[in-house]
Amino acid sequence: MKRIFLIGYMGAGKSTVGRRLASHLQLSFIDLDSFIEKRFHKTINEIFTEKGEEAFRKMEKEALEEVSEYENVIISVGGGTPCFFDNIERMNQSGYSIYLQVSPEVLASRLNIGKHSRPLLRYKSEDEIKTFVIESLAKREPYYNKATCVFEASSYNVANGIENLVLDLSLEIEKNANQ
Repeated sequence: MKRIFLIGYMGAGKSTVGRRLASHLQLSFIDLDSFIEKRFHKTINEIFTEKGEEAFRKMEKEALEEVSEYENVIISVGGGTPCFFDNIERMNQSGYSIYLQVSPEVLASRLNIGKHSRPLLRYKSEDEIKTFVIESLAKREPYYNKATCVFEASSYNVANGIENLVLDLSLEIEKNANQ
């Protein structure tokens, strides 16, 4: 039985890496945000707008509880998921969690490129995005650092090494399985 959770800040590459890692390890892949969107037939942004963050976080917790029972799966969770309720403890108890740690500078650069698809960032300047990332990452890292494994992923990206990242993560997972 394998259950691997990928956690980290938005833009860290959780979904992209998760899909490729699942394929490499011949496991299923679940993106928790997509799982929630399919379940409720609404986008995450629509849920936030209509019901508010508190309601969304409860829905997210219930979805996490459900997928935490699945076997042979890589689960990519939203950037805030580990920071609410007992979610990080649930992930650690039911599987192996990996924090894809990416520097604020790299995150800000990635997020600036795709800011139009992220409502929280859409109207921010490059400097404002960097400040936003630094401040919110500082609040979230205490939760992220509770992961089973902290994996420095700043130097990996789609252009120069996502496959290397997948291979390196696979080795890390195998090493942990043999301990």
